[in-house]
Amino acid sequence: MLLYGSFHSEPAELRRIPGILADALALRGRGIIQLGLLLLIATPVARVVCAMAAFALQRDWLYVSVTVIVLSVLVYSLLGGHP
Repeated sequence: MLLYGSFHSEPAELRRIPGILADALALRGRGIIQLGLLLLIATPVARVVCAMAAFALQRDWLYVSVTVIVLSVLVYSLLGGHP
């Protein structure tokens, strides 16, 4: 019988990137799922960073500043900020 009244978080080793990578390489299900979640989170961040670099190479400083603002909002929200 499952008790849904109390929350059980992920094990401590699955809260850090080295632990997630080790579990995923060992083909453990939780590690693979955590790695997939990390990739889903990293994709839009990487896209904004690449856009910022492309705009900087084109010397389009207005768009660089806009992407810096977007990147700062993303990082703030990922580090526990409230939207």
